[in-house]
Amino acid sequence: MSRSREWYPDRTLAALMAVGIANHVLLSGARVAVSLDALARGASAALVGLLMALFALLPMLLAIHAGRLADRAGVRRPMLWGTAGGIAAMLLPAVWPGLPALFAASLLAGVSFMLFQVPAQRAVGDLGEADERAANYSWYALGFSVSGFAGPLIAGFAIDHLGFRAAFALLAVLPALALAALARRLVRLPAPRAHDEEARPTGMFDLLRHPVLRRLFALNALFALGWDLHTVFIPIYGTRIGLAASEIGAILAAFAAATFVVRLAVPWFGAGWAPMGVLRVALFVAAAVYLALPFTASTLALAALSFVLGLGLGIGQPVVMSQLHEHAPPGRVGETVGLRMSLIQTMAVSVPLVFGALGTTVGLVPVFASVGVFLGLGGIAARRR
Repeated sequence: MSRSREWYPDRTLAALMAVGIANHVLLSGARVAVSLDALARGASAALVGLLMALFALLPMLLAIHAGRLADRAGVRRPMLWGTAGGIAAMLLPAVWPGLPALFAASLLAGVSFMLFQVPAQRAVGDLGEADERAANYSWYALGFSVSGFAGPLIAGFAIDHLGFRAAFALLAVLPALALAALARRLVRLPAPRAHDEEARPTGMFDLLRHPVLRRLFALNALFALGWDLHTVFIPIYGTRIGLAASEIGAILAAFAAATFVVRLAVPWFGAGWAPMGVLRVALFVAAAVYLALPFTASTLALAALSFVLGLGLGIGQPVVMSQLHEHAPPGRVGETVGLRMSLIQTMAVSVPLVFGALGTTVGLVPVFASVGVFLGLGGIAARRR
């Protein structure tokens, strides 16, 4: 039986999942802790949007270079550097609380996770054959559903019961274990593979001119838009309607739980799905949720909508990643993954800034409605061959 149909990942993939979960617990928890800490200090929606944008600023600029580094020099060193940087990012607001530390932590946590994630995704794609790739990426993304569930819950409950400083320190514990495992080479990683030819300064534009890759990048940007807006605005919206930090964390965790459920299905049934059809349906589901969100005020209803949104958006990453790996030019998978992350982080910078300003000036209803329209239009466009 093909591993894509087995109910468990192999040892190497499981180890990659474990260190990925540790790093993503830090990132997903940090987003919640930073935004709620800033709000507790009287920050506006625009300032919170700026803080969330800083998580993506340096990854937007450096992800392609991280991908080229992974293609040429291997994945272990950048994964080590990224894990260590994330730990340092959480220690800053734990030791020196205040808005300056939150700004520094947002920048450092974002670039550190990128430095880990780009080579890790490169490694996942190299573990199996083409027919196993979608399942491998789904298993890896499944681990991030676990960490996306755990991170907000850990941050929310730690804030409510221990305070912000302890919450930041707690988020650094799992990455410290991952750092030790990587440093002691307890995680087997694929050997580096060089480019077929020397990289050119215009290499990124060669990838963007590829019609299939360009289409996949565009669809992935829409998934990133829906994901980032949920991460940024649920804490703001929940605070405005009087929810506690633990309730906001539970709503975000419901989203992560749904991504776990939908990604669990991919290794079993993914081979029989048409990739573009899956992406189209997912965008329509996400659009419907965003149109309903601003008219919902209870914790239970918001958690239910977040769960449905997670079902729609959660399947996007493994499907897009497997398609990118399949269509990437030989020897440039890491660069393609880096370009995808760079484009996603461009969205992560612009979405909090643009929609944070809109939320401050015109309110949250137009923000949610406009994103719902964008996602719906993307679903319509995805029907084109």
